Amino acid sequence: MAGFEGLLTGFSVAMQWQNLFWCVVGCFLGTVIGILPGLGPAATIAILLPLTTTMDPTGGIIMLSGIYYGARYGGSTTSILLNMPGEASSVVSCIDGYQMAKKGRAGPALAIAAIASFIAGTIGIVILTFLSPVLAEMALSFSSPEFFALMVLGLSLVVLLAGNSMLKAGLATLVGMWLTSIGTDLFSADSRFTFGLSDLLGGLDFIVIAVGVYAVAEIMTGIERGDDTQLLPLPKGLRAYLPSWEEIKACRFAFLNGSVVGFLIGTLPGASSSISSFVSYGIEKAVSKRPEMFGHGAPEGLAAPEGANNADSSGAFLPMLTLGIPSGGATAMLLAALITWGYKPGPLFIVDSPELFWGLIASMYIGNAVLFMMNLPLVPLFAQILRVPIALLFPTVLGISVVGAYAVSGSLFDVGTLVGFGMLGYLMFKLDFPTAPLMLGFVLGDPLERAVRQSLTMSQGDPSILVSRPICAVILSIAALILISPLLRRKPLPLIPT
Repeated sequence: MAGFEGLLTGFSVAMQWQNLFWCVVGCFLGTVIGILPGLGPAATIAILLPLTTTMDPTGGIIMLSGIYYGARYGGSTTSILLNMPGEASSVVSCIDGYQMAKKGRAGPALAIAAIASFIAGTIGIVILTFLSPVLAEMALSFSSPEFFALMVLGLSLVVLLAGNSMLKAGLATLVGMWLTSIGTDLFSADSRFTFGLSDLLGGLDFIVIAVGVYAVAEIMTGIERGDDTQLLPLPKGLRAYLPSWEEIKACRFAFLNGSVVGFLIGTLPGASSSISSFVSYGIEKAVSKRPEMFGHGAPEGLAAPEGANNADSSGAFLPMLTLGIPSGGATAMLLAALITWGYKPGPLFIVDSPELFWGLIASMYIGNAVLFMMNLPLVPLFAQILRVPIALLFPTVLGISVVGAYAVSGSLFDVGTLVGFGMLGYLMFKLDFPTAPLMLGFVLGDPLERAVRQSLTMSQGDPSILVSRPICAVILSIAALILISPLLRRKPLPLIPT
């Protein structure tokens, strides 16, 4: 059973009232969880998993899946309005989304995020529906050397995130890569850069760093500026909450870019959604006719990563369902749920459990539409956050940040870490260091190191394995072109002085 026939079977399952109900519940919970930093879909699914053991497996997996991809919608809300990423994949949305809000375009920014999420999510589900076998085979062709090349490609994007100084961006990236090395070495079990602190043995959490560098640092700079009663200008009139036709037109390639890049990277086991967001943002800036606008409120700079992190969630279902390989914490919990109910995800899952498989796929179409209808009308309501006076808003944001940091591991050490990275973000702002390269280095540093060491183990220490395989060579060549692109864009000096 495949294609249209399987999808028709899936809709007959997903349209049953109880499954529709659990789909809506999952989407709502996911949106709320995405807005709140620290909790995350993986922890929420883990909390709810024992409660679903008595449920019908189809309804249970539909609800838990709705929480997973629904969190991607909600994460953009606080990123745009408060410069506080609610979800790890929403960090890139802070770059241009918050800048749009600072220009009084908070409503259009939220609407663009919802539209990009809906379009990319739908495209991702369509690809998942009809190309699952082919893409599953392609994902299997990626091994450690290919992951190394992919991480190098991601790091090459620092050229496009550099801002005014490539030197400062490079230093920020190196600091991010060093930060991700803190903790216990997975290969030797030795501690690294822990300075004798047992709390650092598990490493630093991405969301704690992101909220500190962006949200807490923004509060500190806002206090220094002596902001007035409102944090940001609020749109006036209902029409001002919707994007203009010019903004939608500018995002048309970004929607496609985010959809394809997000889905393809999502299919790779172990590749986080943050990677797809950074890559799609870099590609969008590289092909843009106005790259100087990125980082200053470019709508396409918001649409591309928002689309990517939603298409990524669709792609992540592919290795989980067809190979039995989770791509992250949330999909690992979904895989555990299926195994708990007695199912065996893998190459025969579609054949052995067609109703569950196609019911889940069909529910994703429905869930994506539910999330769009749930989030787009709420744009004016969400934007009212900007009406809150600074005297109330800053303490509230700081309180949410602290609670989110504490919720990560239940440790006050993470609260101290949050404050430390808030001060780091403030210093980077004062010294004009870009923060995006810091997060890029943190996201890619750990998988890059793991890929290199696994590759050298495979080749018994021969480093040529990193460049000799065909896929590696192609990806590394693209990375090299990106790295030298600033030199190619420079105007040649005139032969005769004028």
